[in-house]
Amino acid sequence: MVFPTLEFVLFFAVVLALNLAVDGHSGWRKAMLVAASYVFYAAWDPRMTLLMAAMTALAWGAGLLVRRPGWTRPVLIIAIAGFLGTLGYFKYANFFMLSLGQLLATLGLERDMAWAGVVLPVGISFYIFHGISYVVDIARGKVEARRNPVDVAFYIGFFPHLVAGPIVRAADFLPQIDRPTPPGPALRAEAVLLILTGLFKKMVIANYLAVMLVDPVFAWPEGHGAAMAWAALLGYAVQIYCDFSGYSDIAIGVALLLGYRFKANFNQPYRAASLQEFWRRWHISLSSFIRDYLYIPLGGNRGSAWRQAAVLFFTMTIAGLWHGAAWTFILWGALHGAGLAAERAGRAAGLRLPRPLAILATFGFVLLLWLPFRAHGSANALAMFDALTAGTDTGPALAPVVLVLLALGLLMNFLPLSWRDATISGTARVPAAGQALILAAGTMFLFALSQEGTAPFIYFQF
Repeated sequence: MVFPTLEFVLFFAVVLALNLAVDGHSGWRKAMLVAASYVFYAAWDPRMTLLMAAMTALAWGAGLLVRRPGWTRPVLIIAIAGFLGTLGYFKYANFFMLSLGQLLATLGLERDMAWAGVVLPVGISFYIFHGISYVVDIARGKVEARRNPVDVAFYIGFFPHLVAGPIVRAADFLPQIDRPTPPGPALRAEAVLLILTGLFKKMVIANYLAVMLVDPVFAWPEGHGAAMAWAALLGYAVQIYCDFSGYSDIAIGVALLLGYRFKANFNQPYRAASLQEFWRRWHISLSSFIRDYLYIPLGGNRGSAWRQAAVLFFTMTIAGLWHGAAWTFILWGALHGAGLAAERAGRAAGLRLPRPLAILATFGFVLLLWLPFRAHGSANALAMFDALTAGTDTGPALAPVVLVLLALGLLMNFLPLSWRDATISGTARVPAAGQALILAAGTMFLFALSQEGTAPFIYFQF
């Protein structure tokens, strides 16, 4: 089930009504939302709910044992091995079998490896990361283990964050499940703005840019000149921002209407003046998760400058591998790691750029690295690179509507946040019925503007 569909609108309307009906009954509320989350996930593939249930059971059992004297380390090792082993099998088995097949082919031992294909469950990275957060946060004493497995199932499987995040820490979310916040006028206004903004980003900007610019050029870079290739690369930078931040906005808004708050996942990332700042603004829940659960445990900022650079490079390479089982993703992560390490060395040497130039330099670096991230394999990446540097201007011209969409997407990264606060403040003064009407009318309008069919969110594949 995907957010910007009539199916989800009807599903959420029923869930919202049931949530109001069981208000004040904590046990019934949790059970209802767990059941709704499993229905939401089963709409994709009912069989995969068993995998999510198994990961939830692992988290619940490990959480009960991890604080026992002398058990912390072995329980953590077993639990994390179980989580990462499951993730590794479903996410990377195809990649390794394909690489093995290519290696055998070069040795003259070509084999058909299609029999080893594994279906990647939607959202597996996110609910496994939630399981890891639950066990590790208990081990660190940040949250108490839950004896009721329904509580753990609620945290791990809560449908707004289930398939594409944001990654919600156990220490942040578990206290809310017993005491959800009834959405008053201000929270409802914030939720309405988030949902409508998210739908606009996804259904209008991201989807139209994909169809009208990005997909055609990346599918056939040889048939386009340098101008169109650069426009497509810029278009993808805007598309992926609007697609993923749009999903996050909808998820946060939906959760708010149910009484639960997630932290912001994006904060105008393309106005960052450094790569470090970019990663503090882009996919904030993932970058902070990797920092706290991988980078710092590996040593973080301790040790020599060379050791810090090596840990940083390794961490970002793993982040690239998490995004996808392909060498292009590994390259993307490794280059970000190298850039962050070089940036840190430059700061230590006292090198500084004026902020406007630093923003341009950072955006240029991030923009270029979207190339391997978007490309379908190394051959497509090289073809696209050739198109960027060809210096010719063949192929169709850029449609005016595409320029408008690019401008709107970039504008969202630079508008002062005061416009958001003013909009929320104004909407908060509208009665509840009026707020519901605004949400319904805005949703219908955006559905009317959108293309036919359902375009999946980019981060569903991760």
